[in-house]
Parts: sequence; structure tokens; C-alpha cells
Amino acid sequence: MNREAAGSQGDLTESEQIDAIVAQAGGWKGPTLALLRDCIRLADPGIQEEVKWRKPSRPTGVPVWSRDGIVCVADVLKSAVRLTFPKGAWLEDPGGIFNTRMDSRTVRAVDFREGDEVNEPALAALVREAVTLNAQSRKKR
Repeated sequence: MNREAAGSQGDLTESEQIDAIVAQAGGWKGPTLALLRDCIRLADPGIQEEVKWRKPSRPTGVPVWSRDGIVCVADVLKSAVRLTFPKGAWLEDPGGIFNTRMDSRTVRAVDFREGDEVNEPALAALVREAVTLNAQSRKKR
């Protein structure tokens, strides 16, 4: 049985678990996370959804999108929904949407706050660039 079919929370698939995380986000954060998720999945239909890093303080875990490695991770914070790109420092970001974790040597992130417009084309370009970077890194191994 594959990981998606087994699920880690009862019989829920990884995608259903992310559906639950979106629903629990509430307020403006739920629809924002749903929009980001749609944008990520449309940018690369081959991307895999996963839920990782469950712990007592976050029993539902964290939504993760992967293809040949992690592409991005979503966090619902107190005042923002954050998308973190583990290899973001190597991405060009022509849309200029990275706005946090700028001091990191590897990671870059985007905080979306209430009322922020999501630059969907720029986000989709970042996702595709991260997928390409992962594929290139995998070929070098």
C-alpha cells in the first residue's frame, strides 16, 4: 500500500489531510492557503503533496510539496501564511515575491498577510524553477 493510500491520520490520503489543514486554518488564512495550494499544483501537475513533521504542538503536521525533493512548505502563522522554499536562495525570483528569510544562506520564504494579493504567475514561476533545480540536483548525484 502506498503512503498516499495509507495516510497517517486514519484512512485519509495526504491530500485529504491537507484539505483538513486548510479547513482548520480558518478566517482569511484558509482561503489563502487553498489558493497557494492550487497555484502550486497548477504550476507543476507532477508535484506530490505530503504532510510532514507532526509533533505535539502541531499534530496535523505541515503541508509539503515535493518533486525530486522538497519544493516548498506551507506554515499557518499567527499573522501570515508562509511558503518556504528550502533552496530559495538559488532561485532567481524575477517577480520579487520573496519577502522573508532573506538572511538565510539557503532558504527563502513568502509571507502572505491578510489582504495581500497573490502574484500567481510569479509564484508559479518560482515553483517551476524549484522543480527544475531539484531535477538538476538529482541528476548530479
